[in-house]
Amino acid sequence: MKKACLLLMAVCIGSAFVAPVAVRAQAGPIQLTYSNFFPSVHVQSQLVDSWCKEVETRTKGRVKIKHYPGQTLTKSDECYEGVVKGRSDLGFSVLAFTQARFPVMATVDLPLGYASGKVATAVANEVFRHFKPKELSDTEMMYLHAIGATILATKGKAVKKLEDIKGLKIRTAGITISLVIKALGGIPISLPMPEYYQMIQSGKANGSTHPFEAFKGWKLADVEDYATAAYSVSSAITFFVVMNKDRWKALPEDIKVIIREINEEWIPQHGEAWDTVDAEGVRYFLENGGRIIGLDRSEAARWKMAVAPIIEDYVKTLNEKGLNGQEIVDFTIRTLNSMQ
Repeated sequence: MKKACLLLMAVCIGSAFVAPVAVRAQAGPIQLTYSNFFPSVHVQSQLVDSWCKEVETRTKGRVKIKHYPGQTLTKSDECYEGVVKGRSDLGFSVLAFTQARFPVMATVDLPLGYASGKVATAVANEVFRHFKPKELSDTEMMYLHAIGATILATKGKAVKKLEDIKGLKIRTAGITISLVIKALGGIPISLPMPEYYQMIQSGKANGSTHPFEAFKGWKLADVEDYATAAYSVSSAITFFVVMNKDRWKALPEDIKVIIREINEEWIPQHGEAWDTVDAEGVRYFLENGGRIIGLDRSEAARWKMAVAPIIEDYVKTLNEKGLNGQEIVDFTIRTLNSMQ
């Protein structure tokens, strides 16, 4: 009888510890948050929405993700740190907004001559896979994507050769683009895109560097007359999608496998989306009276020579950080050349 009582007590005590675990296991799906600075109507936000839904579908509802577009959870330049600190579980923004933090990946944004978002996206992911830079080790990388073919757009004056850009005040975003404009003879003005429309309209700026997409997306076809397609010095703009490291580690292994598979499928979709909206921007610009100017081979070579010191100096910058600058730059250029 005494043994039976002791056994009954052991079962009851064990149940007291097991019950809460069972309740937690049945508490519901894993809830994640996703911060993104693009407005909800933007094609990139729509891709985020579809990614979130795909994760929920393939995990059979075991994971649900709340998407916060338009900087409603973290600002664009605070997004990465927000993921590190757990303000959001996932985040999507631009590496160049905190460029000094990502020296290896910033190599992708050098003026290497990108012609498409699809190619720039592939290059960014290949550089990451090859070097696995420590600068991104405090998060779990989902994937990268990039805008290709940044162009020089101006109001009132067409830029057909290097001499035409001299003294023009050109809106830029990020250190690399500012260095490019300076090397070409222009005066870079660091300015957020939302403030640019009014500045060029008032004559305080002469033009901007941006993808073709901005002619429609930001209505810049209303205030810009010319677009110089200087592909020989075109820079990429690289975006990251990362996840908080602890949240990633806590996911069941089968869910990690599913998310990785979805990530691989979404990489080319982002690149193709950038190219699609660029094409729409070109049509919108031309329909509104804009003129696109190309550079002949000799002029394109002059522009490329003008920005060459930027690339050479960046090799030194990487070396000073204890990295093999020449290897990183050469690999990035070789990868780009193999894809275009």
